[in-house]
Amino acid sequence: MATQGWSFKMTPIRKLLILLAIICTVVAIFRLVTGLGIVTNLSDEWPWGLWIGFDVLTGVALAGGGYFTAIIVHVLHKDKYHAIARSAMLTSLLGYLLVMAGLFLDIGQWFNFWRPFVSWGHTSVLFEVFWCVSCYTTIQVLEFGEIFTEKVGVKWHNAFKSAMPFLLIIGIIFPTLHQSSLGGLYLVAVHKLYPLWWSTMIPYFFLISSFFVGPAMICVESTLAGRAYNHKVPVDVLRGLAKIGGYFMLLYLALKIFDLSSRNVWNLVFAGNLEGNLFLAELVLGVIIPILIVFTGAGATRSGLFIYGLLVSGGVILNRMNVVFTGMSGSTGGWYFPSVWEWSVSIGLVAIGILAYCFIVENFRIIDHDDHNKIAA
Repeated sequence: MATQGWSFKMTPIRKLLILLAIICTVVAIFRLVTGLGIVTNLSDEWPWGLWIGFDVLTGVALAGGGYFTAIIVHVLHKDKYHAIARSAMLTSLLGYLLVMAGLFLDIGQWFNFWRPFVSWGHTSVLFEVFWCVSCYTTIQVLEFGEIFTEKVGVKWHNAFKSAMPFLLIIGIIFPTLHQSSLGGLYLVAVHKLYPLWWSTMIPYFFLISSFFVGPAMICVESTLAGRAYNHKVPVDVLRGLAKIGGYFMLLYLALKIFDLSSRNVWNLVFAGNLEGNLFLAELVLGVIIPILIVFTGAGATRSGLFIYGLLVSGGVILNRMNVVFTGMSGSTGGWYFPSVWEWSVSIGLVAIGILAYCFIVENFRIIDHDDHNKIAA
């Protein structure tokens, strides 16, 4: 392995992704030089836009497959899931690195990003989120060291391998803190966030959804990577993960029903307005239908698991977008739609993540594909 060279084949899709990545980089540099005002459509009424809503809140949730897999494989010792452990960890690592990039770009005075490390605002939820996300990203980078040193810096491999149990334990603790705290940010918005999404239970909803979206993302990523690299994860492995996620979706659904009933807001669910319809969409398409897929025969097929993964991932994305935008639109008194530059950065960050994933998979032992010359995109 140590003597193997580097490979990264160019394809039309990858050239397009590189172009998007370059545009993203140029816009990001321009934003750092000129500030938020010229590049974004943010305002005093809408201080949080696409970069926070999608790149951070949604990105953190979608990257939850890493700690989900660590619990299943390394804590519960479910050995049959080892086949997806490294790919899930890689997807999570790249996701968190992109989250950090999006968060950095959204800081007004970005050159002061270091201040939370020395200014202890321990009563602030954002302070806790900053520290937990930063620490967890660092832990994931160190965890990747075990894979990296299989090819580069081999003499350090045993050291990283020995540190893995400690890193895995710490790496499980941090996500449970900041995943829930991201929901906790909205507890103070009791009179601003629409009642269908505001709840004293919103931290638990954010935490549970970050957990059950993990296997969904693994099903999507494994299906796409399997087609690209001719390495298919056994269906029973994916279905087992999906069932675990399914039980957490049942818990999420039960808590949602209890929450709506205890706050007596069922009339808003079926009001027929935009908020009610989007709430129903995220619940039906992102939770109820996937539950039916997982616990029926449809969950025994690759296509069924892929659809399940897409629906759950899309449902979590819609939920976070509803909280950030739909649920806040009636109380801000302003109007916001992301500028083309905001879109270019968010799309470009995704492109960078895909390119990095392809390069790492083709040069490190992430999935045991037989032919490194297979093209991922």
